[in-house]
Amino acid sequence: MAAETRMRQLKSTSLLLLLPLAATLTLAGCKKPPPKITEAEQARAVRVVALDTRSITGALAASGDLVAREEAAVLPEVSGYRVSRVLVDVGDHVSKGQTLVQLDPALIQGQLLQQEALAAQAAVNAKQAEDQANRVKDLDNQGVLSQEAIDQRRFQARAAQATANAQAAALKDIRTRNAKLAVTAPVSGLILERTVRPGDMSAAGGATPWFRLARDSEIELAAQLSDSDLANIRPGQHAEVTLPGGVAVQGVVRLVSPQIDPQTKLGIVRVHLPVSRDIRAGGFGRAVFTDVSGAVLAAPETAVRYDADGASVMVVGADNRVHRATVQTGQRGGGYVQLLKGPPAGSRIVQNAAAFLLDGDMVRPQAAGVADTPSLAKPSAAAARR
Repeated sequence: MAAETRMRQLKSTSLLLLLPLAATLTLAGCKKPPPKITEAEQARAVRVVALDTRSITGALAASGDLVAREEAAVLPEVSGYRVSRVLVDVGDHVSKGQTLVQLDPALIQGQLLQQEALAAQAAVNAKQAEDQANRVKDLDNQGVLSQEAIDQRRFQARAAQATANAQAAALKDIRTRNAKLAVTAPVSGLILERTVRPGDMSAAGGATPWFRLARDSEIELAAQLSDSDLANIRPGQHAEVTLPGGVAVQGVVRLVSPQIDPQTKLGIVRVHLPVSRDIRAGGFGRAVFTDVSGAVLAAPETAVRYDADGASVMVVGADNRVHRATVQTGQRGGGYVQLLKGPPAGSRIVQNAAAFLLDGDMVRPQAAGVADTPSLAKPSAAAARR
C-alpha cells in the first residue's frame, strides 16, 4: 500500500515538471517567424533627373600659353664681320631703328676708302672722254678727221661713263654694307631672347636669330578650347586671365581660330592682354570668359561627383541599379554644368546624394521635386528585427 502511494506521488511530481516545458514548447510553436525584407524594399529613395539640352549663361574656363602677339627676328645682313659691342639685353624695350649690335668696321673702312678713289678716278676718265667726244660732234663727213676716229671717241666716252657708273655702284654697295654694321631693331618691342655675344662672327641669313622681339611688347594668351566651346566665344568678349603668380588681369578676345587641330580637336582663342612686366611670354595662364551662352547637354551641379578618379555621375539603369559614369565638364551657370563627355541625352542620373551610393546599388527613383515619404525610407535595424 505504501509503495503504491509512493508511486502516485512520483507520477504527480513528473507531471508538474513536464507541464511548464510543454507550455513553453507550445508557445514557441505558435510564434510567427520575422518577415523577410527584400532588396527592393531596402533600396534608397533618390531623386532622378533626365539629361537634356539646356541654355547656359555663365562663364567658360580655358587655359593656354602666354605668347607674343607677333614676333620679330633680328639677324645681321652682312657676313664676315666681328661683333664689337652688344648694346641691349633680354627684357629691354627697344624702339624701331635702335642699334642693338655694333660690328667692327676696321675691315670695311679700307675698302671704302679704296672704292671712293676708284669711283672718283672713273668719273674723271668719263668726263675726259665725254669732252673729247664733244669736240668732234659736228665734224661728221667734213674730212677733218676720219669717220673711224670720230666714232672711236664717241665709243670711248660711252665706255668711260659705264665704268664710272659701275664704280659708283660698287661704292654705294660698300657704303650700304658699312651702314649695316649697326644691326638695328626692325620694330619697337620687348626683347625676348638674345643669342649674340661680343666676338661672334656675323653670318647673313643664319639659322639662329640674334634677337627675338615681341612687337610693341604685346603678350597675349593662346587659350585652347574645343570646337563646341569656340562657337560660344566671339571677338571683343571680355575674359579674366590668371597669371602664374596668381595675379588676375582683364583681357579681350582678339581672335577666334578659324580652324580646329585635327589631332587634338582643339582651337585657339587669342586673348589680348595689357602691356605689363608681370606678363611673360612662355608662361601659363587660365582665362575665364564671361557672358557665355549656348544650348548644351547639362546636368545639375549637385549631380556631379568629384573624386580621385575625376568627375562622374550616377546613372540609373532600367533595373533601378546605379552605375558610375565618368564625365568631362565644361561651362557652368544657373546651377547646371555642361557635360562635354558622358552619358547621352535622356539618361536618368541621381540628382543629389550621389556620394552615398556605390556602383551597383539598387535605388527607388523619384522625379525631381517629389518629397520623400516615410514608406520609401530604408527600414531601421530595430524594425527589421520586429
